[in-house]
Amino acid sequence: MIKKTVAIVISLVLIAGAALAVSLNGAGATFPYPIYVKWNKMFADKTGTQVNYQGIGSGGGIRQFAAKITDFGGSDAPMTEKQMSDAGGDILHIPTVMGAVAVSYNLPGVKGLRLDQDTLGRIFLGRIKKWDDPAIAALNPGADLPSKSVLIAHRSDGSGTTHIFTSYLAKVSTAWAAEVGAGSAVSWPTGIGGKGNAGVAGVIKGNEGAIGYVELSYAISNDLPVVSLKNRSGKYVKPSIASTTAAADGALGSSKLAKQIAAGDFRLDLTNAPGKDSYPIVGMTWILVRQKLADAEKGNALKNYLKWALTEGQQYAGSLLYAPLPESMADKVLRLINSIEIE
Repeated sequence: MIKKTVAIVISLVLIAGAALAVSLNGAGATFPYPIYVKWNKMFADKTGTQVNYQGIGSGGGIRQFAAKITDFGGSDAPMTEKQMSDAGGDILHIPTVMGAVAVSYNLPGVKGLRLDQDTLGRIFLGRIKKWDDPAIAALNPGADLPSKSVLIAHRSDGSGTTHIFTSYLAKVSTAWAAEVGAGSAVSWPTGIGGKGNAGVAGVIKGNEGAIGYVELSYAISNDLPVVSLKNRSGKYVKPSIASTTAAADGALGSSKLAKQIAAGDFRLDLTNAPGKDSYPIVGMTWILVRQKLADAEKGNALKNYLKWALTEGQQYAGSLLYAPLPESMADKVLRLINSIEIE
């Protein structure tokens, strides 16, 4: 956690400003929706400031934020340089928490499913059509795999979760990279779409033989089993807070990401990170804000909210299966928040 003295000072500022409470509106990624709902209630109870957040998907969040419909956006897919330029060019990506994208499935009686990179890519390309395919069976000796058709569940909306998942597949599967690629919205070779993480979880839960990808908390809350994926070290790892943190530690050790962070650019790709305990499909989620805020009342409230989320708010991440930001990064993010100008 950030130093206690910083948190205390921020708390005093928040309490002092309670009488000037305003409402903030945001929309975007469903990936962090559970933690944002918790944060927003706690922040309102503490300060009187109402923070409203609608989980409409990262694509919708970016569009509404760019059009200045909302005070802030939420996305698990970083805005491109063109998107930022079209939206005015003064946009900051404030990372809030990290999470794992779980591969979940619906196969009654089959527990502890394991998949490697190649097999996962072939499944989502539609090339593996039955659950008792030799490639799956070889990775799961002793499992009673049914001769049932594989049904792919994917997002139907523009999604940061899709961005994280497809970015990983594009790194580990040359066929996926060539035929589908990475993005918030891709042309799926096969499957059924669901809106939001909740929609995909619903497709998986309602269809025996289904497999799809959701943020870990949605898998757990829907009682869906998760796949152990083979990582770069050759170890099969389940998604968890610990394996998410391990992946972040592995990724942040690279000189490329270190340079990004030093430059104040937190649009970091954490997928397929090194480390024997790293889960390979991990992502960061961001709150999108403008560098210069014209409304002083709302601007100060938004800065206070972001500071609270990066300090006191981090302790609540684990209860909802998110990993808090590393302390070394959180210090730098706080400096970025402090750089926001109120005009």
